[in-house]
Amino acid sequence: MRHLLLILALLAAPVAAQQVPQSQAQIQLSFAPLVREAAPAVVNIYAKIMAEPRGTPLQRDPFFERFFRDPFSEKPRVQNSLGSGVILSADGIVVSNYHVVGMATEIRVVLSDRREYSARVLLGDEDSDLAILKIAAEEDLPFLELRDSAEVEVGELVLAIGNPFGVGQTVSSGIVSGLARSGVGGGNSGVGYFIQTDAPINPGNSGGALIDVAGRLIGINTSILTRSGGSNGIGFAIPADLVAVFVEQARTGARRFGRPWAGISGQPVDSDMAGPLGLDRPGGIIVSGLHPASPFLAAGLDVGDVITSVDGAPVNTPAEMIYRMSVAGLGRTAQVTRLRDGVEAEISVSLIAAPDLPPRDEAVLGQRSLLPGLRLVRINPAVLSEMNLPLESEGVVVVDAGLGARVGLRSGDVILAINGVEVAHPEDVATVLGGQVRRIEMIVQRVTGRTVLRFRI
Repeated sequence: MRHLLLILALLAAPVAAQQVPQSQAQIQLSFAPLVREAAPAVVNIYAKIMAEPRGTPLQRDPFFERFFRDPFSEKPRVQNSLGSGVILSADGIVVSNYHVVGMATEIRVVLSDRREYSARVLLGDEDSDLAILKIAAEEDLPFLELRDSAEVEVGELVLAIGNPFGVGQTVSSGIVSGLARSGVGGGNSGVGYFIQTDAPINPGNSGGALIDVAGRLIGINTSILTRSGGSNGIGFAIPADLVAVFVEQARTGARRFGRPWAGISGQPVDSDMAGPLGLDRPGGIIVSGLHPASPFLAAGLDVGDVITSVDGAPVNTPAEMIYRMSVAGLGRTAQVTRLRDGVEAEISVSLIAAPDLPPRDEAVLGQRSLLPGLRLVRINPAVLSEMNLPLESEGVVVVDAGLGARVGLRSGDVILAINGVEVAHPEDVATVLGGQVRRIEMIVQRVTGRTVLRFRI
């Protein structure tokens, strides 16, 4: 009731805000009780990261590095990363952003009462920009409860708690200004799915808490949309439902986040597509491709079908669909609504990890090869997922270019053919580059299209 009175008071007319308080109750209206309860569970995180010197491409080349050796050259240096985190359990489980602690060699967690602990990363995922830590504490710690993200609505009053600019713990207020935001802030593969808020979020707030008026965690502050480097009132938080899945996997000992694999490609349905597809308005995802091992294909989905919801929640982008699948969790079954020829139907889709079959058969070319250090794997669904390759990719992909970087090879290049011979297995590449041939013509597939690399050794 007290929180409700506070909300009504804060949303009152601007004229009322300029009036002198008429009673002791009006004077005492504030966020203080809520902050007093929630703030102890929000921590400051200090991480040390060993940064390798950049140098030039030739200096990083194993062949040429001897010509550039300099006893006074730059050595690996320590960088300090500053961010925030949230304690989620009395035994010291903490969530933060991957970009804060993911590459750290040393992590210190400081509570609001200045207690300080060392911590280690249990589970991290760069694409989701989440990391789960464990504090080395013997006593019970204050923590925040997670709120069901499906209950969060636009317009709700929220507080952001963190350590912006390293000035110490601060609190800012605002509202939830948007839901289901994707393709913004954090993540490298388009799997981001965020709650948007106008509560000011600044550098150092990363990993901090976005809480509701009941003191429950609704999201982890992760990024801002800005041109100046400061808050412009557009901040993004990772929903608590995804955080809960991370915690569950971390407690089971997972070393890598297990995200369900869809094995499909598609695009949002726009206004031009909606009518011909039997929709009265734009929405959903039209399927343009299906991998032979896709669980959606096994469930009866076909190219041209439209996916409109997962477990009853509407999906309008691929990122939103992957989020819904991730929240449901590996090993479970999702109820997917499919639209075909204007008729809706529900199909049950098994949520599986990307199969690591056929075997990837990794190969690293030796010193006698034309391109020593070149590391290759055969493409399978797991490799597609890990390297964010197009769904239709087949054959062999470059994991590490090694000396191949000298001739233009990059990580993620799919080698299609060498000297006119199609490549289907890493050993095919090893055989050609280990022979007596000195003129090489290599056709590779990149996101930007096919490229021909010609070189002589």
